[in-house]
Amino acid sequence: QVQVVESGGGLVQPGGSLRLSCAVSGLSFSIYGMGWFRQAPGKEREFVSGITWNGGTTSYADSVKGRFTISRDNAKNTVYLQMNSLKPEDTAVYYCVAASIAFNRWVRTRTDEYRGWGQGTQVTVSS
Repeated sequence: QVQVVESGGGLVQPGGSLRLSCAVSGLSFSIYGMGWFRQAPGKEREFVSGITWNGGTTSYADSVKGRFTISRDNAKNTVYLQMNSLKPEDTAVYYCVAASIAFNRWVRTRTDEYRGWGQGTQVTVSS
């Protein structure tokens, strides 16, 4: 069973930065793509960023492109999301999840293509 533990969220001022981490267990981490999703109050869960199993391909939502960077360390079973130039509209609970299919050549963006939904980590951008 896939288990994820997200960390690194918190309160930050607009323009600030945060780095989210996600430790993953219960699967062969190095052969699965990973994704970050977020859900703001009253809104649907949305794709933020994803990375393929080997780190060769990344994808970002238009709203975060150029500000967020996803990366992974297969030796540590960990995926990261570096978030810069944060905006109030980035406020949400952020979730880290694993792709359901191994060795994807491209990044999946739908929630039903991922598994291991955990508690998430709260990110609040406010002055």
